[in-house]
Amino acid sequence: MKKGMKVLSTLLFLLMLAFMTGCGEKAEPFVDKNMPYEPDTPAPDPHEGVFASEHGTMTFPGDGENVVIDFDKELSEYLELPEGKQEARYFFMTGILPPHGKMPIRYDVAHEFQIIVGEGENRKAVDIEIGVYKDGSFSTGTNCTTADRITFFVDLDKNGDWEALDFLKQD
Repeated sequence: MKKGMKVLSTLLFLLMLAFMTGCGEKAEPFVDKNMPYEPDTPAPDPHEGVFASEHGTMTFPGDGENVVIDFDKELSEYLELPEGKQEARYFFMTGILPPHGKMPIRYDVAHEFQIIVGEGENRKAVDIEIGVYKDGSFSTGTNCTTADRITFFVDLDKNGDWEALDFLKQD
């Protein structure tokens, strides 16, 4: 008798589960919302001209892809890039967005700046945190990088003492 009750209980449970599943609302298909934020405005024009800091310059031709970097020894060593004038490519990047990782994005909402120097086996890519230093704290993301300013967050002494390194557009 007990075996029959167990079978009947299991059968009723399965029927109830099937009924609840069949009568439920159909869920929207899964949409990955962890994508880069894109403002509802036109993308800003690419950087153009010379941007200078106390550790070097970046010269942008305005094509949104190429840059000539000319960093001093200290910044070059920190970034593990060749010292002096180098032709490079660049991308503004999101922070890490699982499961996609980092993705290229427009600069006014970027969290990182990627510089790529060289080709093939000599290719070197480096990701640099960017943002703004204001009121005693670092911020990154929306409207931190502008058409006239790109701020690197660096720890040049590698001692945990981060600083903001402003590259400002020259007239």
